Amino acid sequence: MNQFTVHRGIVAPMDRENVDTDAIIPKQFLKSIRKTGFGPHLFDAWRYLDKGEPGMNPASRKPNPDFVLNQPRYRGASILLARKNFGCGSSREHAPWALVQYGFRALIAPSYADIFFNNSFKNGLLPIALPEAQVARLFDEVAAFPGYALTIDLERQRIVKPDGAELPFDVEPFRRHCLLGGLDDIGLTLRHKDAIAAYENQRLAAKPWLAHMP
Repeated sequence: MNQFTVHRGIVAPMDRENVDTDAIIPKQFLKSIRKTGFGPHLFDAWRYLDKGEPGMNPASRKPNPDFVLNQPRYRGASILLARKNFGCGSSREHAPWALVQYGFRALIAPSYADIFFNNSFKNGLLPIALPEAQVARLFDEVAAFPGYALTIDLERQRIVKPDGAELPFDVEPFRRHCLLGGLDDIGLTLRHKDAIAAYENQRLAAKPWLAHMP
């Protein structure tokens, strides 16, 4: 998992409430047993005019020119600004995979669905919750200024706006530690690999027949 320390990126506004995980990554793309290849299908039903299916070449698709991520001013955006209850619906972990693989590093919204919120942290995506009034102000500023970018400082837990003003946010300490260190669940376990190996060696020395068990 990539570390998240300080990130500066263009902001794309997703001006909808209750964006569910089926909108983020539609169900037909969940057939893959791999953890890759979901970025091209992020918001597929909104992003394209034709119906998407697994295996389609994105270059052959018909983009929806009205969809926010297809507008030139938001090309390369890595921070998604959203409304309340983002990520509701089913608990598919593919939703944060698709967001990360598209290129997003952080989300800003008033609230998130609980399971999506937890899955985001585990996949290196930082979901920041701000009061609705602050989010509404950010929507206005993004609309007013093409190329609007924010700097997110996770160490200081501050969002820095283009004029230098700062918005504080809170992240639970353990989640913050994991993002700063780039540690997912596997990474956390591997910090103890020497102790695990020592235990396995001790266990086999005491019970050698376990080495031949299926």
